Amino acid sequence: MRVLLVEDNVDLGQAVREQIGEDGHAVDWVQTLDHAQLAIGSTPYDLILLDLMLPDGRGIDFLRRLRSVGDGTPVIILTAMDQLSDRIAGLNAGADDYLVKPFDLSELSARVAAVARRYSGNSNPQLQLGALTIDLTARTIQRADETIALTAREWALLDAFLQRPGALLSKSQLEERLYEFGAEIESNAVEVHISHLRKKLGFSVVDTVRGMGYRLGLQGQP
Repeated sequence: MRVLLVEDNVDLGQAVREQIGEDGHAVDWVQTLDHAQLAIGSTPYDLILLDLMLPDGRGIDFLRRLRSVGDGTPVIILTAMDQLSDRIAGLNAGADDYLVKPFDLSELSARVAAVARRYSGNSNPQLQLGALTIDLTARTIQRADETIALTAREWALLDAFLQRPGALLSKSQLEERLYEFGAEIESNAVEVHISHLRKKLGFSVVDTVRGMGYRLGLQGQP
């Protein structure tokens, strides 16, 4: 997924970016609401991680503005404001989840995965893809008695296809899911990752539509 992190605490921001990056997601990190507004104006995001107290305003006002213009991007609030009234206000403003600081980074990963599953239309963490059994929570893939290991980038690609089964995804769309702002992207990076994914999971797991992009293989629909 492409994730926007809006957090002004440098230590926490770095820790969250590293954690979510290790899960295979591309993370753009900004420290003000102005920069967050610029980011969402130029990039489609799959998820926003939003602090409530920023140097230039309140995150909850930012969230309300998003929802008022019909922006349904999933939002998880990350905040030290732990009163029940704060949580209710955040959820009523349109947040999908609310995590109180300090929090365990592994719990954040689980919350991110759960929100992503809900928005993909498949809340079940376990999928059957042909002969493959995929556990999205544990990040494991089994084929008979064999456990197949994927890199973070390969998981990100697989997630992109599983969230939109049958949809055609262009190379640029996949690059947006894999790489954050400023990342150096080799011209054949997507092709290389797809090649590795096919070698591990089977050639039919991803179809190529020449000149247009890629989609989950018809023989591998969940």
